[in-house]
Formats: sequence, C-alpha cells, structure tokens
Amino acid sequence: MLTLFGIKNCDTCRRARKAMDASGVPYQFHDLREDGLSAALLEHILERVPVMTLLNKRSTTWRQLDDADKQDIDANRARELMLAHPTLLKRPLLDTGDDILVGYRDGDYDNLTF
Repeated sequence: MLTLFGIKNCDTCRRARKAMDASGVPYQFHDLREDGLSAALLEHILERVPVMTLLNKRSTTWRQLDDADKQDIDANRARELMLAHPTLLKRPLLDTGDDILVGYRDGDYDNLTF
C-alpha cells in the first residue's frame, strides 16, 4: 500500500490527498506531527531521498529554529534536526514502495501506475 507523509493542515498535503482520493488508489496517510517520525522511518526515506533535498528550509519550523541550530548544517545535523522536528521534512512525501516522491504539484500523481 502507498503511504503519503505530510501534515493535516498543509495546503499542499491536502491537494495531494485529494488527488490520491480521486485516483481511487488505496493509500495510508501518515501525519508527521501526530504520528511522529522514528529513526527507522527517517532512514527508510533517506535511502531514497538525499538528506538535503528532504530538509525544508522554507518551513515555519525552520524559521523558528535558533540561528545556532541552522549553522553548519551537514547530513548528520540535518538528520538530528528532522528527528527532533519532523515538520522539517519537505512534504508531502509519497512512498510508492520503490521510490519516494517529494512535494506535490497539481497533476503530479496523474500518470502514476500501481
């Protein structure tokens, strides 16, 4: 089964969920804020998505971090921050089993076959 990772109050995640609902393809929604992010899940995602691609530096969470936390970001520091603040992940993330699609624009899921 497909898994869509996001947060409920994110407009882009809502549009992605509507697209998945319209497609009729069964999926599970994993709310990063409510359901959390384990180290194992983060590593699963990072096996398919580069860490710096996954880190959302445009998020409200990023802007609220102390400046010291934002300095000298490397892969290990980014992992630590994402585990501490799961909403730092770019979203939505669609785990197809073989790949993880990052972000959503209208029509992105139209040509997916499962």
